[in-house]
Amino acid sequence: MLRKNVHNDLLQLANKEIAEHSQRFFKTAKGEYGAGDIFLGIRAPVLRKLVKKYRGISIAEVYKLLHSKFHEERLLAVLMLVQLFKTADVEEQKQIYDLYLRNTEFINNWDIVDISAGNIVGAYLYEKDRIPLYHLVKSENLWERRISIIATFYFIRKNDFEETLKISKILLHDKEDLIQKAVGWMLREVGKKVIEIEEEFLEEHYKKMPRTMLRYAIEKFPEARRKMYLRGEV
Repeated sequence: MLRKNVHNDLLQLANKEIAEHSQRFFKTAKGEYGAGDIFLGIRAPVLRKLVKKYRGISIAEVYKLLHSKFHEERLLAVLMLVQLFKTADVEEQKQIYDLYLRNTEFINNWDIVDISAGNIVGAYLYEKDRIPLYHLVKSENLWERRISIIATFYFIRKNDFEETLKISKILLHDKEDLIQKAVGWMLREVGKKVIEIEEEFLEEHYKKMPRTMLRYAIEKFPEARRKMYLRGEV
């Protein structure tokens, strides 16, 4: 089975120094967002090479990889799902989408979410009813809420901003730093497309935004304009 070959490749590529750094970087201590996660110490570019190497892997085998205790194995699994989704027919795309949302407990760090939510959830829902995003955004699970906003990145690329703005408004008072950053990032991406739309949203809401969210949203603004927002003078 290809899955066993993949797993063995990952064990061979493991790097203790990188793993120790990742344990700190991804906040794996007790009480932190990545508490208990285990790293092998493999960088994302190396994982992407494995995606190419194992193009013939089945969805069923990727499902098993996704249930790994190792962070990189789960990250590799979603990278494989993204690749499979791109070439899948309609039925297979639904299968991948359903698998993804049934297994969010394993899509449990920001890098795993960010590489996949837009490319799977957003891509699948683009021409469909988007109500699943509004179930996710109300979840108590941090990662499901992050999936809801990052999924809209796919829509933004298509110049469709409605869901990004609606979900951003729902998450406006979210207390999680990783949600605040994600919302700010998506608003910034809207601004890259149509700055007037981002500014219209900000002018209505920026005084109520957490500082982190605002800083991310205005990161690319001209310095003078950015300082006006930070001083509350817009």
